[in-house]
Amino acid sequence: MSYSVAGKTVIVTGAANGVGLAIGRHFAAGGAKVMFADMDEEKLLHEIGDEAEDDENVRFFAGDLRKKLTIKNLISATVDAFDRVDILVNASRQVMTTDPLDPDDTSLDDLLQQNLLTAMRLSQAVARRMIKQAKDGDSDAPSGSIVNLSSIAANRAHPDLLAYSVSNAALDQMTRSLAVALAPMRIRVNAVALGSVMSASLQDRLAEDEELRDPIVRNTPLARIGGASEVSDAAQYLASDASSFVTGQIVTVDGGRALLDPAGVAAH
Repeated sequence: MSYSVAGKTVIVTGAANGVGLAIGRHFAAGGAKVMFADMDEEKLLHEIGDEAEDDENVRFFAGDLRKKLTIKNLISATVDAFDRVDILVNASRQVMTTDPLDPDDTSLDDLLQQNLLTAMRLSQAVARRMIKQAKDGDSDAPSGSIVNLSSIAANRAHPDLLAYSVSNAALDQMTRSLAVALAPMRIRVNAVALGSVMSASLQDRLAEDEELRDPIVRNTPLARIGGASEVSDAAQYLASDASSFVTGQIVTVDGGRALLDPAGVAAH
């Protein structure tokens, strides 16, 4: 079975740059109808404004998805443009450092809101839409697929990434719990855990300190930094019918990094 997403309607969050943008473009190239969603309207316009004008299967939505009304508006905009929602990719992620001894450090609150709660609320809202579509159509057809972007930091202990690690660990557990809850409605929920991948956050870190590249490569068995397209392939597999009996799984895309990651080298 192929990894086809042709004709499916996909919402991709965090889609103005980095891995989210790569996933959205990968799905669009595969024949999907894609709603690129992000908080940064200027970047959305820069990256896909022309595509949205030229391709009726590409649209974009700018808004703060931490707000419940914005989530509702995103789904409405997607349904108005494409009539339905078949796939959700929660690719919006934020990385922040944490001072584990500072009681006034708000990074955990911020990252739980951004990396966990926003993904959960959007998943719940999209799932309700998928369930409605199934009731209105073929009751035996797959209802939909939700793919979250996580990190191998969920299973690592880097003190300066405490909040990021905790938010991703929580996201992994949310993925498993939603997978069980939504399975009776034929909605699959999985995640892709990144490590040693050229995400927007890693690009920013390397721009500040290029010397970080060597220890990352040295501690990755495949001896390189992965490309965003390699995450896109994994996301498309989980979104497609090729993975029709896969749910509640955390698929790791890290070049083997998690197999020997030393505690002193962050996974980004």
